[in-house]
Amino acid sequence: MRIRIDLAYDGTDFSGWAAQPGLRTVEVEVATALGTILRTDPPRLTVGGRTDAGVHARGSVAHADIDPSAWDRLPGRSDRPPPEAAVTRLAGVLPPDIVVRAVRVVPDTFDARFSAVRRRYTYRICDRPATLDPLRRRDTVLHKKPLDERAMDAAAQSLTGLHDFAAFCRRREGATTVRTLLGYTWERGADGILLGTVVADAFCHSMVRALVGSVVPVGEGQYAVGWPAEILAGQVRDPRVTVMPAHGLCLEEIVYPPDEELGTRAQQARSIRSLGEAGGARP
Repeated sequence: MRIRIDLAYDGTDFSGWAAQPGLRTVEVEVATALGTILRTDPPRLTVGGRTDAGVHARGSVAHADIDPSAWDRLPGRSDRPPPEAAVTRLAGVLPPDIVVRAVRVVPDTFDARFSAVRRRYTYRICDRPATLDPLRRRDTVLHKKPLDERAMDAAAQSLTGLHDFAAFCRRREGATTVRTLLGYTWERGADGILLGTVVADAFCHSMVRALVGSVVPVGEGQYAVGWPAEILAGQVRDPRVTVMPAHGLCLEEIVYPPDEELGTRAQQARSIRSLGEAGGARP
């Protein structure tokens, strides 16, 4: 049977999501905890967003295939249903920097990675050092030069649509860099913190932090508002675009379609996309 796990974590002390020999990762901690409460080997996890070292998550989602009898045994002698028992028991074995918010049974067609229709990330920047809240130092990047959030917002919105984001991605053999950027905005909150929000159907490796790095020089006044769009059109990594620090980034939400559309969506997402097949770039 397949279960969905909704979770959040402080990524500061993790070497990212994915299991790596000798390193502390979110995947290993969660899989080990599931194996402990189910009294089985740690199950294999599939996640909707593989975060890098230091990146946080409030709305991550993973799935695992488990033994139905082990699931049924979770409540023990209590009258709690298995989903409630799973959350309570995981809280007892997981470290404090990981919180599982919900566990539930899902159809076999649910795929935490490929069934997703969009993902939303945020990025926090403080450009006024004296106002930095020291309690938020683990999720807010300190930038020592003042930034114009309106210029950054205009530059960010020029990047939305269906494009080849090769200029903002680390290439992987056989993988496409064509993505649909559904939204990219910047605003300054009442606390003075600059908050970037990035939404796409999917992201490639380092894409969000590179997108942030492309608009920060615009906010400093180094480049015109149209500069990030020029970088995008070049489809080549530009050394002037800095991949921003990991700790300012947070995976906020992964959205999925209704159950009856899960299989179709997963099949679509597994298809390698190209701009030609998609009918060209949209504005």
